[in-house]
Amino acid sequence: MQIHLSDDGVPLYQQVVQQIQHRILSGQIAGGAEMPAIRTLAERLRVNPNTIARAYRELEQAGLVEKRRTRGTFVTSSPTAMSSQKKREAIEPAIDQLIVLARGLGVDGKELSQWVLRRDEHMQRQGGEQS
Repeated sequence: MQIHLSDDGVPLYQQVVQQIQHRILSGQIAGGAEMPAIRTLAERLRVNPNTIARAYRELEQAGLVEKRRTRGTFVTSSPTAMSSQKKREAIEPAIDQLIVLARGLGVDGKELSQWVLRRDEHMQRQGGEQS
């Protein structure tokens, strides 16, 4: 699992949560898949194991992963069955970043909304997620 950490001011555990969350919700990590062990992922990313443990707790609270005693951490079987509130909480950071970028470029909310809707329609026609 590739995770890229940066020193942009976002706490490391949040960067881990956001990237794993994206991979789960986009289907890159399938329901039922086993997550790397905390120590293994911490060593790979060169971070304290507590950072990964905290990220996994956040993902568990969001209903995306579950701990199975003595077996490890696994992606829940139906991560897309999250509550509406959890879905909103999952997507809000990306929306916030988009709004900040748009404002910096002088794009107002109405125009941004139109662009998002058009992009969504385009992606639906293309059959899924675009990079």
